[in-house]
Amino acid sequence: MASSKQHGNSSGRAPGVAETFFGNSHGQRVNTDALILETIENKHPGIPVTIVPQFNTNLRGYAGAGLASIHAIESTASAKVAPKDLKWTVFIPPARRLDGGAGFVAEETFFESYMYKWNGFEFLVYFVDGRDGSGPYPTVQNQYVLGDKAAVLTLVETVGRWQSQLHDEIWVFNQGFWDKDPFLYQSILKSEWRDVILDKSMKEDLVDTVERFYDSQDQYERLRVPWKRGIIFHGPPGNGKTISIKATMHTLYKRSPPIPTLYVKTLVSFMPPEYSIESVFRKARQEAPCYLVFEDLDSLVTDEVRSFFLNAIDGLAENNGILMVGSTNHLERLDPGISKRPSRFDRKYLFSNPNLEQRVKYCHYWQTKLKDSKEIEFPDEICDAAAKITDGFSFAYIQEAFVTALLDIARSSDQDRASAVDAVEEMRQEWDLLDIEDSTPVKSVEKDHRDLDDYILWRKLKYEVEQLRKQIGDGKEEE
Repeated sequence: MASSKQHGNSSGRAPGVAETFFGNSHGQRVNTDALILETIENKHPGIPVTIVPQFNTNLRGYAGAGLASIHAIESTASAKVAPKDLKWTVFIPPARRLDGGAGFVAEETFFESYMYKWNGFEFLVYFVDGRDGSGPYPTVQNQYVLGDKAAVLTLVETVGRWQSQLHDEIWVFNQGFWDKDPFLYQSILKSEWRDVILDKSMKEDLVDTVERFYDSQDQYERLRVPWKRGIIFHGPPGNGKTISIKATMHTLYKRSPPIPTLYVKTLVSFMPPEYSIESVFRKARQEAPCYLVFEDLDSLVTDEVRSFFLNAIDGLAENNGILMVGSTNHLERLDPGISKRPSRFDRKYLFSNPNLEQRVKYCHYWQTKLKDSKEIEFPDEICDAAAKITDGFSFAYIQEAFVTALLDIARSSDQDRASAVDAVEEMRQEWDLLDIEDSTPVKSVEKDHRDLDDYILWRKLKYEVEQLRKQIGDGKEEE
C-alpha cells in the first residue's frame, strides 16, 4: 500500500481525499480501499465512515429515480492540489434505433464527492472506482458514506431493497450474470392469451395449471409436499411455445402482487456451467414465488451438466414457490431424468402443427387484423381455402405466407397509387375539372358469385404457400 508520503505535500498538512486518490493512482499500491479510508478518517475525524459497494446499493441510481437528492460540494483547499473529480465524457448510442432514439452524452465517473440528502438526513459521500487488491476481476466501485451510522445502515437497507426489486423489467440471466431487461418487459406486455391459437381444452388447462399453482401454497403445505412444479412445452418450431410463455409472463405480472419472471438465456459464462446453474437457482429461491423460464432446454442442459442440473431441481435445497417451464423443439433429446421423472417437470404440453380448425381460426385472426384495410378484400372464403392449402404448416409458416403476400400487395398498391396520382395531376393540368377532395367515389359493383382468383390476396397467398411448400419439401424447415 502506498503511504501518504508518496502523495503528501511540503507544507506538512494532511492531504485531501482527492489529493490522495490522484496521488495513489500514480503510485504502486495494493489496496486503494484502505488508503482512501485512512485519508477520509484523518480528514474528517470523529465522523463514522461506512464503505458501501455500488453494485447492489447504487446511491446515485436511487437519487436518479427521484427518491433522494445529490448536491455538489464547494471547492476546498485540496482541490487546488488535485482535481475535485475524475470523469470521462462518453457517447451512449440508442438501445433501439427503431424507437427513434439518437443516443446521448453521459459521464463515466471514477472519483467524485457530493452531499446526499434523503429522508431528512444528509451524508457526505466519496465515490471511488479503482479498487486494487490481489484479484484482477471484477473492479469494485465503492461509496464512502460519512454520517450517523444508524441512519447510513437504514439508507443502505432501503436503497438495496429498492435496487433488488423489478421496476417494469424482467430478470435475464446471460453470460454468468443476472440483469434487468426493460425491453423484454415491454415485449411481453404485447403478448395476450387471446392472440394464442391452441386447442381450447389445452389452453384452458395450461392457464389453469399456472394460476392454480400460485394460488395453492396453503394446500401444498397442508399436504406436506414441496410447493414447486415443472412444465415442458414441446413440439415442432413455430407453433406457439414462445408466445405462450410470454402470455403467461404477462398474466403473472398482472397479479397482485406480481409474480416475477426469471429468464435464462444461456448457461455459458466466464465460469463453468455448474456455476451458472447454481446462480440461477439461488436467484430463483431468492425471488420466489417466481416463474423460471428455460427456453430451448435441450440446448441448455447438456450431458456434462445434467447431474448438477437435476440436483439443483430436487436436491437438498428447497425450491418452494418456483414454477419452472422448459421449452424444446426436440423432446427426444432431453434426458429421461428430466422429461419423464415426476417432481421435476410434471406436465408436458405438445404444441403440434395446427389442424384444419386451428388453421381456419388463425386465418380469421389475420382477417380481423386487416378488417380496417380499404385496400384488401378478405372474405371468409379465403380463410377456408387458405386453411386447406396449408396442411402440415406450422403457425410460423402460415404467418410467413400472409406477411410476404401482404408486403407484395402493399408494394403493388404503392405503385398503383403513385400512377393514379400522376394521372390525376395530368388531368388537372389538361382540363382543370377534377377536385379529388369533393369528388364522390364510385362504388364498385360486386358480382353475386366471385371466384377466389378475383381476389389479389388469394392469388398472392396461394403463390407464397406454393413457394414455402417447396422449401419444406427441400428439408429447409426452421430449427
